[in-house]
Amino acid sequence: MTLAYLGVLLAAIACMALLDARFRLVFGVPGRRLRAIVVLGAGLVFFLAWDIAGIALGIFHRGENAVSTGILLAPELPLEELVFLGFLCYLTLVLYTGALRLIAVKEAVRR
Repeated sequence: MTLAYLGVLLAAIACMALLDARFRLVFGVPGRRLRAIVVLGAGLVFFLAWDIAGIALGIFHRGENAVSTGILLAPELPLEELVFLGFLCYLTLVLYTGALRLIAVKEAVRR
């Protein structure tokens, strides 16, 4: 039981938050924080429901490894899975808003 995988996930989220704050992509946009929280929460709930359905159907199984905490939120659902799903949703929001920003800059340069 170690914190290696959880630590890496949290470090990646912290790096994403720094990019977000620096370029004001998701949570850094004034007046849109609530929208970002709702979208992030909706994605997290969707993927968590997906995981729970997969576990209930016997499709998903937790593999034993030396880098996870071993903390289970439910049978076959480790703590790291919830953090990973949050990271995945946050990454998607940052990439999407970053791509929109790049497209807008490219269009402005063309004009």
